[in-house]
Amino acid sequence: MGKVKITAEVVSQTCIATDIYSLILKAGEIVSQAVAGQFVSVYSKDGSRMLPRPISLCGIDKEAGTLRLVYRIAGKGTNEFSKLQAGDTVDILGPLGNGFMKESGKAILIGGGIGIPPMLQLAKELDCEKSIVLGYRDELFLNEEFEPYGSVYLSSEDGMHGTKGNVIDAIKACAVTGDIIYACGPTPMLRGIKQYAAEQNIRCEISLEEKMACGVGACLACVCQTKNVDEHSKVHNARICADGPVFYAEEVEL
Repeated sequence: MGKVKITAEVVSQTCIATDIYSLILKAGEIVSQAVAGQFVSVYSKDGSRMLPRPISLCGIDKEAGTLRLVYRIAGKGTNEFSKLQAGDTVDILGPLGNGFMKESGKAILIGGGIGIPPMLQLAKELDCEKSIVLGYRDELFLNEEFEPYGSVYLSSEDGMHGTKGNVIDAIKACAVTGDIIYACGPTPMLRGIKQYAAEQNIRCEISLEEKMACGVGACLACVCQTKNVDEHSKVHNARICADGPVFYAEEVEL
C-alpha cells in the first residue's frame, strides 16, 4: 500500500517533561502498515512553513488505530504542534523510512534524549530477552513505560539518575550483555555505540537522527556517508529518510 498523506484527528496531547510532548493521533491508514523505527512527516498549518517535520513513532496501537508521537519543541513547527488539542486535526504523511530489522538473540535497546521514544515501540514488538539502556541529560521521561518489557538501566550526565556518564558507561557499570544492539540518539552517542559494538563483536542497528526536508528521498538533504555506493546518487552516501533511518552500524560513517 505504501505511504499515504492523511488528515489525522488529535485524540490527546500531554506535556511529559520540559518542552517534550506526547501526541496521540487517530491515523488508521498509517497505523495498519507502521512498524517500530519508522516515522511520519507532520505538516504545519502555517503556509510560510512548507516543509513538514519528521517525528518518529513512539507507539503504534493497531487495535485503536492510533499513533503516538513523542517529540521535543525544537523550533516554530514543533512549537505549533504542541498547541494541538483533542479534536484538532493535522496533516501527516507516512509511514516513512525503514524500521528496525528484528533479529534473534538477547537484545540491548539503547535510547538517548529524543532518540528514546522510538525504542518504546521496538521494546513492545521484540519477543526476546531485553536490556534497555536510556540516556538523559537531565529530566526523565518515558523511563517507567519501558519497565514491563525488560530490565531498564539509566544514565545521566550529572549522575542524578542511574550511572553518571553516558549509555556506554551504564552498560559497563551494570554489566549489560546481549547479542544484538538497537540504538537511536544523537550522532556522538551512536558513534560511541558503533565502536563499542565492533569491539564486543555485537551486531548493531542504529537509527540516525537528521534534519530532513522532503522526507521521501527526493531532495538529498539528509544524506549520510556509507561504505557502499548508493544507486540513487552513485556516490558513497544514503538518504536517511528513504534508505534509513535504520542502518547496520558498519554500513555508515558517523
